Amino acid sequence: MSAEFSMTVNGRTVTVDVAADETLLHVLRDELLLTGAKEGCDEGECGACTVLVDGKPVDSCIYPAPAAAGRTVSTIEGLVGSDGSLTPIQRAFVDGFAVQCGFCTPGFVMTLTALIEENSKPTERDIREALSGNLCRCTGYSTIIDAVLTATEERS
Repeated sequence: MSAEFSMTVNGRTVTVDVAADETLLHVLRDELLLTGAKEGCDEGECGACTVLVDGKPVDSCIYPAPAAAGRTVSTIEGLVGSDGSLTPIQRAFVDGFAVQCGFCTPGFVMTLTALIEENSKPTERDIREALSGNLCRCTGYSTIIDAVLTATEERS
């Protein structure tokens, strides 16, 4: 059984026809060729697949694709400005060397983008809480937290 639906992805309305039990991650990667969200655990545990649905971070590997019908989905590919500029979070990751292997980075950036949209001046505790669903084996998190604190200080 398949499901046809439309959603807005990175500002563009798309219509897809996928199996009713398909995940949003597989639609994004396989149908729309947006490969920024990574398939890490496929169980909603690591956060590498995080995208925003109506501005809220979701684990797209367990999010049913049909649940995105009529919604707005943002992926890491949609964050870059039309002139190629990076968002403050992306710039802070680069400037603060908050990237190691890079596999988890899109998920972190999407989660943190949602956080600063909701709370423009998060504390370290706010950041740690927001990142509780994102795992990284390389950075130890301190450079990521420092990057967010730097980015939010610069927005003031």
